[in-house]
Amino acid sequence: MKPKPLAAMVLAACTLGAAHAALPVGAPAPVFTAEAALGGRTFTFSLAEALREGPVVLYFYPKAFTSGCTIEAHAFAEATPQFQALGARVIGMSADDIATLQRFSVEACGSKFPVAADREARVIRQYDAALAARPDTADRISYVIGPQGRVLHVHAGSDPLAHVRSTLQAVEAWRRSQAGK
Repeated sequence: MKPKPLAAMVLAACTLGAAHAALPVGAPAPVFTAEAALGGRTFTFSLAEALREGPVVLYFYPKAFTSGCTIEAHAFAEATPQFQALGARVIGMSADDIATLQRFSVEACGSKFPVAADREARVIRQYDAALAARPDTADRISYVIGPQGRVLHVHAGSDPLAHVRSTLQAVEAWRRSQAGK
């Protein structure tokens, strides 16, 4: 049996404790476009285009302006420079309407990263990120998607700060695995 490269072991260790998700590490990530807001301005976010620039942290959250979701958005905003230094982009997604997300992108996200509207919960379902009791609402789950369009890391759980720490560690591990390539 061939030993796993160190980077693969680090990425696997980062996913320990994550809930089971429909998209396991290594699975192709569904490509999507969605209406999004950054700094209060709307635009069309394309996952395919974003992946051309590096990995994408796609995090799902239940509802803008609720306490946990606001804490998570603030934490991702504070960590955005670290993600950017590693070549990664962050985008949040919920079933909120775009008008709400325009405000949320400024007030909670500090105009540091975009948030996308998935009013029909289509992307939420594709990523198995729906709340069991409310399938039209996102659960708190985060993915790191590599530039080749495959899931590198999954984190699910109620602690909003753990999502930021976990995805940042996964992006750091990915970056180390790219050294010398």
